[in-house]
Amino acid sequence: MRTSSLTGARIAVAAAFFAQGFVFISLTTRLPRFLERWGLDEVTLSLLLLMMVLLAGVGSLVAERAARRTGSAAMLRLGLALMVVAVPALTLAPAIGFFVGGLAVYGIALGLVDATSNMQAVDLEHRYGRPILPSSHGYWTIGGILATVLVLATGHLAPEIGAFVVVVPLVVAFAPFLPRAVEAQLIAPGVSTGSTSGAGSTSGAGSDGAPIPWRPIWLVGVGLVVFYMVDTTAAAWGPAYLSLTFDAPGNLVALATFPYLVTSIVVRLAGGYLVTRFGVATVLRAGAVVACASLALVALAPSWQVAVAGFTVLGAAVALVAPLSFSAAGRIAAGTAGTAADPLAGREASAVAGSAADGAAEGPAPATDRARTDAVIARFNQFNYVGALLGSVLTGFVGAENLRFGFALPAVLVLALVPLAPAFARGTLGRRR
Repeated sequence: MRTSSLTGARIAVAAAFFAQGFVFISLTTRLPRFLERWGLDEVTLSLLLLMMVLLAGVGSLVAERAARRTGSAAMLRLGLALMVVAVPALTLAPAIGFFVGGLAVYGIALGLVDATSNMQAVDLEHRYGRPILPSSHGYWTIGGILATVLVLATGHLAPEIGAFVVVVPLVVAFAPFLPRAVEAQLIAPGVSTGSTSGAGSTSGAGSDGAPIPWRPIWLVGVGLVVFYMVDTTAAAWGPAYLSLTFDAPGNLVALATFPYLVTSIVVRLAGGYLVTRFGVATVLRAGAVVACASLALVALAPSWQVAVAGFTVLGAAVALVAPLSFSAAGRIAAGTAGTAADPLAGREASAVAGSAADGAAEGPAPATDRARTDAVIARFNQFNYVGALLGSVLTGFVGAENLRFGFALPAVLVLALVPLAPAFARGTLGRRR
């Protein structure tokens, strides 16, 4: 479908991030209840999370292949629809098999929505010519905050109440996302659509034949791995940590997540200003040092209240890593497709391709650029699941006897962001309006 203005598309993309955060945090904050209901131990839960993470990776790969043919908007709607099926299956499961099946379907949906929502946000950032990713990820955090409040308010009720969260992705699935990148009738003669040799091809070349510089993308990807390791450790194991280590009241274990998300949203909504005022590298380096200290506080906490304080500081420290990494990957991909690092330069190439007829307020990105960038973002999203694997599975195994050890590991590894920070600053966007 088409939109007459980028405003509607931006609201739609924000809603998609909101839905993803709302559903994900609704489920992770209920993990202790699922452990109790099905009699699962930490190792078994780690294996189930491993399954979910691997299937999320599959969903992201499917998004890469399918988005070139149907567009990222269609695949985003499919991912949201799968959530509508998966969440009731695992929250209302009458037997463990249904719970595992629902978790599997949710894993695929998670990958589809992760990849395609970031595709949409990166394209919006290129069209606006200023940082959009921090605020987009901020709406993910807002969704998580509201989900945490809901869990705190309904923690005394049966866990089946969680099935009602599917209303959010169901509504968002009908939002006016950006239309597909490649419209055959709008492509100038001789311009490849990337359907056979696009950015997602194994040759490593873009749709215009230029090679994709994977080395800088890999450097940024390692930073994304570190972030999701920390983030998933906090989200998936924080509530269990408060419950198992400190025997915190059952209706308060969500406090491991709530203040973490509150400080995250504050920093993410201010992300555009912070980055342009202090620079990407400085912001990330400072955040890494503070994150190390806050995780150490969590691991050594004498009480659950002190652990919550550590999670609170952690949320602010790492909030900008994910949006800045996707932003950097999108700039690197687009910058080698024949356009300048300045995303606004894509407007001239857009006119050459004849795609100005798309009707978007700021003019669409060239079809070849967007197809290539979508494919790179889908592949880049795989780093997300490597980090989630380390955070959800490795933390469970390392902390099988004592979860304090599980939180000590990311406290050390998060310092890798210090030397990696300059890779995030390549072709940095400035605030233009």
